[in-house]
Amino acid sequence: MSPVPTVPSTGAPACHASSAELQCPDSHHHSHVPHCPQVPVTPLPAFPTTAEEDDGADAELDTQAMVRAQNQKKKKSGGFQSMGLSYPVFKGIMKKGYKVPTPIQRKTIPAILRGRDVVAMARTGSGKTACFLIPMFERLKAPSQAGARALILSPTRELALQTLKFTKELGKFTGLKTALILGGDKMEDQFAALHENPDIIIATPGRLVHVAVEMKLKLHTMEYVVFDEADRLFEMGFAEQLQEIITRLPDCHQTVLFSATLPKLLVEFARAGLTEPMLIRLDVESKLSEQLKLAFFHVRGDDKPAVLLHLLRSVVKPQDQTVVFVATKHHTEYLKELLTAQGIRCTHIYSSLDQTARKINIAKFSQGKCPVLLVTDVAARGLDIPMLDNVINFSFPARAKLFLHRVGRVARAGRSGTAYSLVAPDEMPYVFDLHLFLGHPLVLAGAQEMPADAGGVLGRVPQSLVDDEECLLLTDHEASLELRSLRRVADNAHKQYLRSRPGPSPESIKRAKDLDVSQLGMHPLFSARFEDTELERLKFVDSIKTYKSKATIFEINATSRTPASTVMRSKRRHDHALIEKFQRGQQEKRAAALKGQGLCLAPCKTQDGEGEQEDLQNVFLQHGGQKRKRGRGGEDGPSKKPQQLAQQDEDFYIPYRPKDFESERGLSVGGEGSAFEQQAAGAVLDLMGDENHNLNKSKQLLKWDRKKKRFVGQTGQEDKKKVRTESGRYISSSYKSNLYEKWKQKYKVDERDEDEEGPRSREQFRGKHRRGHGPTQPPAQGRVRSELKNKQQILKQRKKAAKQRFLQSGGLKRLKARNRQRVQELRQMAFGRRAGAAKKGKLRKRM
Repeated sequence: MSPVPTVPSTGAPACHASSAELQCPDSHHHSHVPHCPQVPVTPLPAFPTTAEEDDGADAELDTQAMVRAQNQKKKKSGGFQSMGLSYPVFKGIMKKGYKVPTPIQRKTIPAILRGRDVVAMARTGSGKTACFLIPMFERLKAPSQAGARALILSPTRELALQTLKFTKELGKFTGLKTALILGGDKMEDQFAALHENPDIIIATPGRLVHVAVEMKLKLHTMEYVVFDEADRLFEMGFAEQLQEIITRLPDCHQTVLFSATLPKLLVEFARAGLTEPMLIRLDVESKLSEQLKLAFFHVRGDDKPAVLLHLLRSVVKPQDQTVVFVATKHHTEYLKELLTAQGIRCTHIYSSLDQTARKINIAKFSQGKCPVLLVTDVAARGLDIPMLDNVINFSFPARAKLFLHRVGRVARAGRSGTAYSLVAPDEMPYVFDLHLFLGHPLVLAGAQEMPADAGGVLGRVPQSLVDDEECLLLTDHEASLELRSLRRVADNAHKQYLRSRPGPSPESIKRAKDLDVSQLGMHPLFSARFEDTELERLKFVDSIKTYKSKATIFEINATSRTPASTVMRSKRRHDHALIEKFQRGQQEKRAAALKGQGLCLAPCKTQDGEGEQEDLQNVFLQHGGQKRKRGRGGEDGPSKKPQQLAQQDEDFYIPYRPKDFESERGLSVGGEGSAFEQQAAGAVLDLMGDENHNLNKSKQLLKWDRKKKRFVGQTGQEDKKKVRTESGRYISSSYKSNLYEKWKQKYKVDERDEDEEGPRSREQFRGKHRRGHGPTQPPAQGRVRSELKNKQQILKQRKKAAKQRFLQSGGLKRLKARNRQRVQELRQMAFGRRAGAAKKGKLRKRM
């Protein structure tokens, strides 16, 4: 008979022994497990033994692999289950309602979980925020006393607040603390928030540097750094602050950059300290959502308010939410008063608006109380309104990337939306820049009918509609002095906006000049609402408007026999053939140029192959600078050599710029990419200020120099003194104002031990030594001073507050009056008619 095996005392070997007995049906112990061969048994995972207990990281990796393998068995691959997330993180994702990751999440989350530095690009509304929050929660896992371990930098307050809200919702079950460091809030509250030992810091760069300089804050415990809207962080002038933050970070941190637009070259983002980054670019070809429809209206600058009023009344549905983008804050104030006078409920947001008023206005718009929101470009990024239906570009953006972020507010998460753009004549080159950037053809409305829902069409607005709305606006301006003053201020602000607006590319300026706007038809959105007779009348008026006399000033009087008219007639007869040839060449050049630029006229049908080939040859001949040989009679003769030059061999022809040059130029931070624009102070102007102070920032000012006894020019940089930080960099002295020292003295907070790292670097609070009392016990290591009060402290504070209220309300006077009344009563009792009355000494004792 075989000996009975000895059961080990430790738990882990027992588990191994039991699993071995269950897995070995041929063993001599199979009598104890009667049906072992028929039951399929899955091998149990081996837990780390006593020799492996010291290696906690390997055990953690094994656990993640086990979770991933188990989830892949039960759930189909491609979801959040296959990513091997921990239970608190996965529960938060399911609680939020996410079932399947978006394409950008499916690409980036596994790479970030592996510890790679990632630069990701996807269009707005594709779930970029969850891409860096889910790996952050998975890396931090639980609260720690080591200090803040994750940093999220946002360019604007609105984006930071939305990130904080999403962080709390998604990380609900992780227990991680979050601190918000934003400009405009009290710094004392931010000092207290950092003293509570948060795990995650969500901040804007300027205020974070200010707090770090005040507190002499070290960020050596940071493990995970996120640059949200990375290109905007560098473009908005935060380069100096970002450099200061990067120098405070440790060398072993992981960096993640996210934005809706990122250039292909990572040289512009090398300042962020990337280490072997992984570039993930989605939706580069299709930069706009497929559910988004574009409409471009060619209008005069003075007619824009009338067209906007007609769009909000007749085109946009009453229940739809619409965002109107304008150039400056003065336009928002003017249009708000104008629309309110016309009975349209609206609200507005701009940069210098009070934070409380900004929150109230956003809440009004989000809850549907005001269907129209007037904003400047400060809200183009990060403003998350999920149910947005329409966007109206009252002022066309000067950069294609800015247009992308404006219209990216609509058509999110499978919803459809429309973007209407009001294009003035001086804004036409920017429309060409936009379509070169997108790679889409610009469809020009023509004489023939088009469907009303045709997308990407550029057309004119009927003058009759503009006149009707102008009459109403004129009446309002005559009745309101405030409207007239606001319009005057808005016009002056628009002039300053035009001075500081970046110029378009030379190619687009040339194409805009070649475009014949007089042949532009009515937009199909309006043509479907008119009858044929009205359309004929409008065409007749347009023909009169575009009429141009071919006679010169010397030929006005046909019967005149002056020498000037005689010379002009003889010159016209002599150059008649050349003039006709030039005009014919201009028409051919314009038509061929439109075809070569990706523009297509809607009414034009495709011609036969011979006609197209002839037009192309004419265009190449003109661009090549070759002179045509004229045969007899002034007609063009055949030329073999220029025809050979007009051909391009696809195998050997090398263009002088890449195919995606226009797209990459629009995505780049430096615009054109030249060194001059990168060094100039006003190069970053695609997101300009919305008030006079910001528009005139680059304008030189005059200041009286007492030494030179005259006015000298200044740029605002002379009076700014610099202070040296711990990293050796010089920053503005306004960051060091000793607010932190005053806060520590006010709340009796001791100094931080800056030489130590980890839990011992937290605040240590020491009690006061008094005569007759021993020293108080120091708090536990790694803890800060608790702000919770016991019963005695609360009671003492209440008594003190009650006494203060009593004295402030005149209680002392009432107490004295009551005492005097009591004295009189006692005197009457003591010196009355009764016998045996008390004496004065006893009376005083009774009192």
